[in-house]
Amino acid sequence: MTTATAPHNYSRRFTIDNLDIRGQVVRLTDVWRDMHDGRHYPPNIRQFLGELACVAVLVGAGLKHPGRAALQIQRKHAPDATGAETFSGPVAVLDCTESLALRGMAGTHIKPAEAMRASSGSATFSEWVDDCTLAMTITYVGTTQIYQSIVPVSGLSVAECFEHYFDLSEQLPTHLWLAASATGAGALLLQKLPNADQKDADGWARVEQLAASVRELELTTLPAEQLLARLFSEEDVRIYEAKPVSYACKRDVQKVEGMLRSLGREEVEATLAELGVVEVNDDICNQVYRFDADAIKRLFD
Repeated sequence: MTTATAPHNYSRRFTIDNLDIRGQVVRLTDVWRDMHDGRHYPPNIRQFLGELACVAVLVGAGLKHPGRAALQIQRKHAPDATGAETFSGPVAVLDCTESLALRGMAGTHIKPAEAMRASSGSATFSEWVDDCTLAMTITYVGTTQIYQSIVPVSGLSVAECFEHYFDLSEQLPTHLWLAASATGAGALLLQKLPNADQKDADGWARVEQLAASVRELELTTLPAEQLLARLFSEEDVRIYEAKPVSYACKRDVQKVEGMLRSLGREEVEATLAELGVVEVNDDICNQVYRFDADAIKRLFD
């Protein structure tokens, strides 16, 4: 793949054949900018969301069949009168398909004591997700079966949190490096395969040490070939074709009109009479749809 045709948003798998170690590089540029454009997140929340976007791509790239991986972080509330645990709105929600169509948003559901630090950009990741759970849901096209895992969110960073998730879900030692700025986001994933120690007893530790030298700017700006050549110049690295990542949010008026028709004319016109306009917010895609009286009349007539 030449530089002229290489995608700017992609996932690229690689293997270190002499050590039986595999990995993946994720780079997001304009897809990431489209996701946070106009949302005015504090710098720390923007960073966390960018890193989570890379994680969603890593999970989506692992889907074996057409489907979707949804990642949702929610804060727990005290049990209700029946003893059931309740949840507020999402702290963050992202999803990615097997074709790497990505979308996501960060919520504003933080504890009052943390609100000032969050708005000023000083809250840490562990403060932002304090008392939260992570729900990872996998759905496949053509089946009603849903695969879901729900675990407490732990770790001082997004990378530390999801190293634990990948360790459990894939049963392989995993190390993850993440970075995100206003203009780009990137990830480097390493996983130790079962025969790694047989090939080189010190190989995994050596590669971890080499990878730990990666800088945030390299993760968000360097092409995968250059990044891997810089980190693992003495190893036998095989890099595979890039899989492009796209932004899944497109304005879809017809879909919203269909939703309004399903509500029925009486309910929609009651909202119109009360508010003077019918407004539909698509939070995850940061889109607002407004329908005045003439638009509602055309919709049902």
